[in-house]
Amino acid sequence: MSDTFVGMPAFPEAAREAVRDRTLRDNLRHATHTIRAKRAKAVAELSDWAELREAGQRVKDHTLRHLDRYLVQLEEAVTAAGGVVHWAADADEANRIVTGLVKATGESEVVKVKSMATQEIGLNEALEAAGIRAYETDLAELIVQLGEDRPSHILVPAIHRNRGEIRDIFRSRMAEWGRPAPEGLTDTPAELAEAARLHLREKFLRAKVGVSGANFMVAETGTLVVVESEGNGRMCLTLPETLISVVGIEKVVPTWRDLEVFLQTLPRSSTAERMNPYTSTWTGTTDEDGPRAFHLVLLDNGRTDTLADEVGRQALRCIRCSACLNVCPVYERAGGHAYGSVYPGPIGAILSPQLRGTASEIDASLPFASSLCGACYEVCPVAIDIPEVLVHLRERVVQGGPVTRAGNKVVLKPAKGHGAERAAMRAARWALVRPGALRAGQRLASRTRRLHPGTLPGPGRAWSDSRALPPVPPKPFRDWWQRTNGGKGETE
Repeated sequence: MSDTFVGMPAFPEAAREAVRDRTLRDNLRHATHTIRAKRAKAVAELSDWAELREAGQRVKDHTLRHLDRYLVQLEEAVTAAGGVVHWAADADEANRIVTGLVKATGESEVVKVKSMATQEIGLNEALEAAGIRAYETDLAELIVQLGEDRPSHILVPAIHRNRGEIRDIFRSRMAEWGRPAPEGLTDTPAELAEAARLHLREKFLRAKVGVSGANFMVAETGTLVVVESEGNGRMCLTLPETLISVVGIEKVVPTWRDLEVFLQTLPRSSTAERMNPYTSTWTGTTDEDGPRAFHLVLLDNGRTDTLADEVGRQALRCIRCSACLNVCPVYERAGGHAYGSVYPGPIGAILSPQLRGTASEIDASLPFASSLCGACYEVCPVAIDIPEVLVHLRERVVQGGPVTRAGNKVVLKPAKGHGAERAAMRAARWALVRPGALRAGQRLASRTRRLHPGTLPGPGRAWSDSRALPPVPPKPFRDWWQRTNGGKGETE
């Protein structure tokens, strides 16, 4: 993945700083509660929501099992329709391809549709280094770009900003990027939207190159799909002479019939709408209609490695609806920046460590950035069991760091900072396979219960500082069971 967030502190440190920001917490609480309430109402309208959710899961799982076949089919269909397909193994290769394609047009600026994939690889920074300016056209992305900020939400990148802050950003920064903000601009939504519309209009009409991602790719026809709410995507996809789309390989679906499932679940889970206001589809190129040249950059960037993990691969089902963020108590308080990735919240906590590995402090800490309450799984429209993957990744972090090879053996280097946890697990394993030792330990714990401390010592203190340790019962369960014949005999 991109090095845009390299150097970010581990999640606990970043979150500790974020929760002290009262304005940030108020903004997040208001926005997430509003979105989740609307989503719940929209989902409740469908009597077959559970069936749609299961269908989406099955389509995604089937596609991932046969990803090689569907990607080849997609390439053949795109090529036959007049497009050009490029394969990028990582972020550097994808950036080189896109930069080269833009330079070949002779242009020095591009307009962009909101795209998580291009943020993931740091495309804007790569283009800037090559003397090419990229203009974000999604309203929230425009706010982030003008404010020299980072996105903090998958659906609403500027969710951490309130109207007053947005007004100040428009007033101070718009002139540096093009048309300035109108005189006397207030913080009313209508005026802010009009200022953005006027600022972007000149970009749309002038740009010769557009850059996009895609929500889905249909293998049987080579069609790409973008869903959005503002119309900026439609402008970027139709007006430029050259269109370059950077899309993760997991976004492919086999057929149009499969696509139909997601066009029902995505809008309700993301924007709480029955359907997206703008659903744009394009297949290659067509004479006198749309761009004259179309390039599709298929991005791996860690996805193949993620696919190899039988538990973790379910993260690749994600359709980027952001429903998990809006119900997550951790995200609501810490915000998206604390995750150190373009993928924040619960899905980011399982996706980023798989795409980037767990060598850095921030990536090793992300699987622990959860209370495991399970709310994220309940709202996921493709049934990603995020708590299961979080626990799986926690085990990976604790068991070992980078994988090394010694002959034909895979060796896990011990992870730093988890020695006490590993020792406790080894002790538990030893006791659990020795009933006599376990019984003696339980009786000893019961008899000495009055002497037990209220907090854990050493590294465990960080855990017990915010939790009450469960009291040890006066008598072990095993003793009670034997004395009462499983509750059928003597009563206490």
